[in-house]
Amino acid sequence: MALNGIQIFKLTPKKNCKECGCPTCMAFSMKVAQGAMKIEQCPHMSEDALASLSEATAPPMKTIKIGTGDGEFTLGGETVLFRHEKTFVSKTRYAVSLCTCMSDEEVEAKLAEIPHVDYDRIGERMHVELVYVNCDENADAAKFTALVEKAKGLGKTLILGCTDPEIAKAALEVCKDSKPVLNGANASNYEAMSKVATDAGVVLGVSGKDINELYDTTAAIEKLGNKNLVLDTTGADIKETFANTVQVRRAALKNQDRTFGYPSIVNLVKLAKGDKHLQAALASMFTMKYGSIIVMEQMTYAEALPLFGLRQNVFTDPQKPMKVEPGIYPLNGADENSLVVTTVDFALTYFVVSGELERSGVPLNLVINDAGGLSVLTSWAAGKFSGNSISEYIKENVEPKVKCRRLVIPGKVAVLKGDLEAKLPGWEIIVGPREAVQLVKFLKDLDA
Repeated sequence: MALNGIQIFKLTPKKNCKECGCPTCMAFSMKVAQGAMKIEQCPHMSEDALASLSEATAPPMKTIKIGTGDGEFTLGGETVLFRHEKTFVSKTRYAVSLCTCMSDEEVEAKLAEIPHVDYDRIGERMHVELVYVNCDENADAAKFTALVEKAKGLGKTLILGCTDPEIAKAALEVCKDSKPVLNGANASNYEAMSKVATDAGVVLGVSGKDINELYDTTAAIEKLGNKNLVLDTTGADIKETFANTVQVRRAALKNQDRTFGYPSIVNLVKLAKGDKHLQAALASMFTMKYGSIIVMEQMTYAEALPLFGLRQNVFTDPQKPMKVEPGIYPLNGADENSLVVTTVDFALTYFVVSGELERSGVPLNLVINDAGGLSVLTSWAAGKFSGNSISEYIKENVEPKVKCRRLVIPGKVAVLKGDLEAKLPGWEIIVGPREAVQLVKFLKDLDA
């Protein structure tokens, strides 16, 4: 049961030292109760108090880590049902499915297809992060292990879909170091599967014939001491799967039922059954409605472009603007004598503008100063992208490093030209186009 602010306050040192950033211990306690701060942020909290409060103030949904190195992903840890209430914490991850029921040719084609989608969007790499390797009922340990070996060669984090403890144990021997997920515990095998997963040090996936069995099986595994779990909420059809996934999340976050406080897996291979358009629609729905891992039959650019764009929108913090670091970004082999172009630090503006500048092929230095993560007109209206801020940044950070004295400003703030000419003597201020798409022609004409 979550504690309220008064209960937390009783265990604080009551020094009102302000070292946590709050004016009083009571204010700190209230923020901890609301989930805005962590109990560990108090530097004077005793070990006994930390021990007693950590579990009670922890997020109702457990944070689970899978994979290693670049393939390590964090699942769960959510505190709200709706993004606008605060923010979502751990983004949905997508897996492409392989199965022992596939022919060798189908497996090889799928293995070649999985790495194909790989691109950057607004500073984030978009690619298939996981591979789901399914063991059908007719496969033996040798066949499943061989398929796991092939999938492991992609360098992706694996999910092993297997309900046979012995087969699962054999497959884990070849991939447990990469910390895969073993998805196969149910009411009939959970003790054996929990032991296999615990011995291998991997996350265990739990399923049930309905939501009640899923709850009971999860509770039984917790009693065995295993809380390193994910819940497979895939049901017999779309309606049941959606209901399971939403009810699990609501039970954890609204009702504070920690038995359901784990990330979820939704297997679209079982729901879409080869219908690519249905799969795309379901992937979008479960990205918005609580699928921590979504298993798909395929991920081509047709699925990836809209799906990753949706995910990026849903899993950005609405309280924090998306921004890039201020600095000088040389493009197209630019040096100290290359043209200087400036714009704001809003991430979407930066990546659209930099993409067009790179496409022009003209060597130039793109200068980004701190505009609060706002768009060009918004930051100008707020006084964050002004003659003062631009000129000060140019003098302090650009003039010592760049010899060129020609500066291109966005066309939407052409009004700044006179102010900048006065504040930057010796600089030629050039008004650029209003839209990024016009930059290529503008730069080539300017260079001519």
